[in-house]
Amino acid sequence: MTRGIPQKTDPIWITTGIVTGLYLVFLVLLLGATATHSAPSDLLRALGSREIRYAFGLSLLTCTLSSLLSLLLAVPVGYFLSRARFPGKNWLDAALDVPIVLPPMVVGLCLLILFQTPLGHAVEKILPFTYTIPGVILAQCVIGAAFAVRTMRGTFDHLSQRPEDVAMTLGCSRATAFCKVTLPAARRGMFAAASIAWARSLGEFGPILVFAGATRLRTEVLPTSVWLELSVGNLEAAIAVSLLMVGLAILVLASVRFSGERL
Repeated sequence: MTRGIPQKTDPIWITTGIVTGLYLVFLVLLLGATATHSAPSDLLRALGSREIRYAFGLSLLTCTLSSLLSLLLAVPVGYFLSRARFPGKNWLDAALDVPIVLPPMVVGLCLLILFQTPLGHAVEKILPFTYTIPGVILAQCVIGAAFAVRTMRGTFDHLSQRPEDVAMTLGCSRATAFCKVTLPAARRGMFAAASIAWARSLGEFGPILVFAGATRLRTEVLPTSVWLELSVGNLEAAIAVSLLMVGLAILVLASVRFSGERL
């Protein structure tokens, strides 16, 4: 607070408040224009199509599986980055952010090329990934896991290491202390990490299109449904799917907020 001037009348709060309000108005106009573009009956009819119902079900399945895989990866990696001390830690930390900063199409292309190598061919003999549902999950997981790792790293950074140290002085190994002390304390962060990974997976388009394709009733998920519907000029269906995705994203945000975590 500036001396002699009440905080509520400080010019910086007025300015930043106006900017925040304008940004919020823009977002409301953006979503409102989309929501009111078509009649509700047209939107419901579009959502009732066989292809979109399949894409919705597949999206729920693949996003859930990719978020769980992301969390399984993010918990140990986040803990390692938070607690371990070793040379080159900053470089490793930066390297793990690469999927976040890479263009999505590039991620898909890299996956496609990887599975054209001898190692990739050997893996595909056991479990095919290219242009399959497992490929959708992998493409989602590559991006979602990077965000989940950031979240878990922040969670462990904010948790005191003292309870772990006390548990180890009482005879626990570090692994036991981690499982019995740290993990229960990190449960809200784990929920937030899984939720972020789920939301990111829901919105992924580029990697899925390049690596898994957008085949109707096979590898079509909600983002690729929007693209497919727009490509044939079916604007109402594209809007309906977009609004469905907005609704799912809002549910994820609300659930994280109610859990007490912040994205």
